[in-house]
Order: sequence, then structure tokens, then C-alpha cells
Amino acid sequence: MAEPRIIPITPKAAPQPATGTDRWEARLTASPPLSLYVHFPWCVEKCPYCDFNSHAVRDDGIPEAAYLEALVADLESALPQIWGRRVHSIFIGGGTPSLLSPEGLDTLLTAIRMRVQLDPLAEITLEANPGTVDSGRFRAFRQAGVNRLSVGIQSFNEAHLRALGRIHGRDEALAAAEAALTHFEAVNLDLMYALPGQSLADAEADLATALALGPTHLSCYHLTLEPNTAFAANPPQVPDPDASADMQDHIEARLQDAGYGHYETSAFAKPNRECRHNLNYWTFGDYLGIGAGAHGKLSSHEGIVRETRPKHPAAYLAALQNGSFVQERRNIGAAELPFEFMMNALRLNRGFPRRLFAERTGLPFEAAEEGLLKARRQGLIEVDGETLRPSARGRHFLNELLMLFLAA
Repeated sequence: MAEPRIIPITPKAAPQPATGTDRWEARLTASPPLSLYVHFPWCVEKCPYCDFNSHAVRDDGIPEAAYLEALVADLESALPQIWGRRVHSIFIGGGTPSLLSPEGLDTLLTAIRMRVQLDPLAEITLEANPGTVDSGRFRAFRQAGVNRLSVGIQSFNEAHLRALGRIHGRDEALAAAEAALTHFEAVNLDLMYALPGQSLADAEADLATALALGPTHLSCYHLTLEPNTAFAANPPQVPDPDASADMQDHIEARLQDAGYGHYETSAFAKPNRECRHNLNYWTFGDYLGIGAGAHGKLSSHEGIVRETRPKHPAAYLAALQNGSFVQERRNIGAAELPFEFMMNALRLNRGFPRRLFAERTGLPFEAAEEGLLKARRQGLIEVDGETLRPSARGRHFLNELLMLFLAA
């Protein structure tokens, strides 16, 4: 995934402080783990379902050298915020980062290593589109230092790939997956279900093909018609909720039988093969985001802030000239933190230890108790000793569960 995929919840009015929460001030005693997200905003074509910050390549191509220069300058400008902290993972998302030349990727990763304290065992993920890569390109990405690949397959069905506006077909999807698995030990394949015209048998066939390839990780997403996309403007005919639920049930059961742990809403992994970068998001860790439209969340003794970079590539490149890459910086107040934390941590099927709330928010656990009590009464949360997790009902009604942590 490109950046943390949060289930959208739009309250009718701005939230007010949850009862009692404004009594506390957030005080972190230690910095959370730190990750680095790098956004690459270009792709060959904009898919009709995509609401990420991506822009189709123009006839004059990608300004790769200028963009790499801006990324390095962006990172340098942010160094005072992360000075002395170790970076545990890097995720290069988009867009289609596999459009980067291997030489450009090597330049970027070298520049990062020279400027941050990168863990020698850091997970370094690159997103790839099957229509933009071949085996030689994957080999070069591996030599540049990428050690985990995430391939946007979406489907192995020609008709469904056309309906999704993908630039690759079944043969390219298979070739890309096989090449990825040849050169990388850690590989994620993205699949989507509840596609236009898709049957349960079609979804089963896609999953069977993916399992036969043997990736270490699978991300299985329900197609949603996001606002401000081509699909939102002209909605396709998609399976009804019952049919979609049948697909989801089959995917979860089949992957469990195949030895994949369902550790997050849409993520399944072989033992010890979870995406460490995304786990840092879901456990409310810190991440510096650089690149056009990138988001970041950083903690310090002064509090927790969220940052965004200019969204359009031209605006981002212009920031190189004025030296100011942060478009917006916002402090997360104590009243917001219970919702912010739960919005992430409750995506984890295994839940989280009680102590993590205080460690990552700087608030006492009592700040979240009102919402948790409501969730338990409604059967949305389970408590096992010091661990809290969403129940099966809570996983299926995650929006309703999260709403309990918004202000009344």
C-alpha cells in the first residue's frame, strides 16, 4: 500500500473533546519507532478507481532528476525533526514508483543512507506495476537495495483488468509476479475483489492463481467507489453486498487454510512475513513522509504533529526553489488522540496491548475508557488480559466501532 489506508469517517460537525479527555495533556516518555515514506506521483495512466495522489505521465516524460533533487532537499529540511532517531523501514509508493530508473532509485536510496540513521536490517519496499517492469528491472531494483516488492496485480482476469483500467493483462501479471519472486524473498501481491462483473468463482480463481505463485504476503482489497474518481462519476455495476461478503469469507477461509495469517483488515502474511512498515502505521508509530502529497506523523516532547507536502508535482517541485516543503502542519490535540490511535490500532485483528496506548499517545489509558466501555457493551471489542482487539463483529463494522471514539 502507498500510505496508511484509513477508513473514511466524516462527522457532520467538527468533533468536540470526548468527555473528560480535555483534563489530560499528552506527554510522551519515549519516541515511537520511525519509518520513512517516499511518494512517487506519476503513473502511465490514472486508474478509474484510484483516489491516491497519482498523475498520468505527460508526453515530455517524468522529470526524474529534478524530482530526485527535490526529494533529497525535502529529506534534508526534515532532518532536525528526526535527528538521532533510527529509521526502521522505507516504503516507496505512488503512483507507480517502478517507473523510476534503476539508476535513479539507487541514487535515492544512497542519498537516504547518507542522511539518516538507517537500520542495517531495514525493510525497504517498492511498489511496482506489472505493466512497467521486467525481470532485469527487478534485478536492478534488488541490487539498489530494495528488499521487499509489492506488485499491483489486482486480478488475473483479462476482462476484470480491462474494467479496472489496468495497463497490464494476465500474461504480464503472471510474468511480473514470477520475476518478483525470482529476485525477492519478500513479495506482496495486491488483489482486489467485488469487481465489476465478478462472480464468486472469478474471485476464487484469482486467489488460486496467486496462491499457486507462493508469495509471502497478500493484500486483498474490496473495491470501493471512492469520491473524486472516474468510478464515482460513472459507477460500474459491482456485486451486491451479499455476493461481496461471500467473496470476503472465501478469501479469508482459503488464506487461513493456506497458512496466511490475517493480521490486518486487508493484509495476509506467512508467519513472520508481515509488512513491518505498515505495522508501524497501525501501531501508531511515527513516519516521515516526503514527496508530492506525502503525509507524515511525528512525535516529540512538544506533542504529535501531522504534516502534508504540496500535492501536485509542479507545486512540489516549486518548493525546491522556495525551500519550504511542508504545506500544512497540525498538532494533534489530546482530545483527538484516542480516535487517532484507535483508527489505526483497531485495524489489527490481533489487537494491541493496553500499555501501547499510553506509549504512543502520551495519555493515560483512562482517556480511551469511555469509548472502550461502549464498544464492549455493543460486542465490538474483546479483552484478553492486557490485550484489546476488535471482535468478529467489530471487524465487520469497523466504522461503527471507530465512531465510538469520536466526540459525543
